[in-house]
Amino acid sequence: MHTRRIGDVEVSAIGLGGMPMSIEGRPDEARSIATIHAALDAGVTLIDTADAYHRDADEVGHNESLIAKALASHDLGRDVLVATKGGHLRPGDGSWTLDGSPRHLKQACEASLSRLGVEAIGLYQFHRPDPRVPYADSVGAVRELLDEGKIRLAGISNANPDQIRLANEILGGRLVSVQNQFSPAFRSSEPELRLCDELGIAFLPWSPLGGISRAGELGSAHAPFARIAQAHGVSPQRATLAWMLAKSPVVVPIPGASRPETIRDSAAATELVLGADEIAELDGA
Repeated sequence: MHTRRIGDVEVSAIGLGGMPMSIEGRPDEARSIATIHAALDAGVTLIDTADAYHRDADEVGHNESLIAKALASHDLGRDVLVATKGGHLRPGDGSWTLDGSPRHLKQACEASLSRLGVEAIGLYQFHRPDPRVPYADSVGAVRELLDEGKIRLAGISNANPDQIRLANEILGGRLVSVQNQFSPAFRSSEPELRLCDELGIAFLPWSPLGGISRAGELGSAHAPFARIAQAHGVSPQRATLAWMLAKSPVVVPIPGASRPETIRDSAAATELVLGADEIAELDGA
């Protein structure tokens, strides 16, 4: 497994997104833990989660607790950077709400610390801007958590270029990651990717394969990816992740998975080398 850096931490070039293991349609716990263990065995050392990755109102932090349990039961668990997020909430009715207030973010961080069973969170990211709260106030709370040693690294998610620059300024140049949606079907985060490349900040595409309901249809929906994958004898999903990795050394995709075989296939993308002409074709697809 090839590696990349998030701040001063070396991580696998492909991470694992934990959300599918905790929301609607999730597998049973045994399969989820087997999926996380398969990721570790494949060399994955970055796992993404959030306190909002849960299904029911009374199980906030379900995914964080699941990941903590899986890591504690595997010899490689201690070598993983767990990235979690706060500021996005699920009331339990399938909807999403926001609370970017400093008070909430600090309380959410404390709860995440407890569920993950750590003294400091490896990477904590402000999940999504809250239009009711000045962005500088939300990021300021993350800076305080960083200064207090509650978190080791700080990031943001669902941010635009101006917010990236502002967050980096507020954090005193210590912004290490930006987690935005990016996939063959969703390319509007190209400006953020380019800015992260310029600043040396890790760019973590979420739903890189198109999301839970569309990942399996990637090949039929995007013919160039299917054709190039077939030429290499791999899945369209693996070819997609290899394309993302080729775009910049700051890119670390975090595909979601709920089955061991899917994360094994995703992890193998680090070994797939695409030609310059193939990359150019996919960029223009």
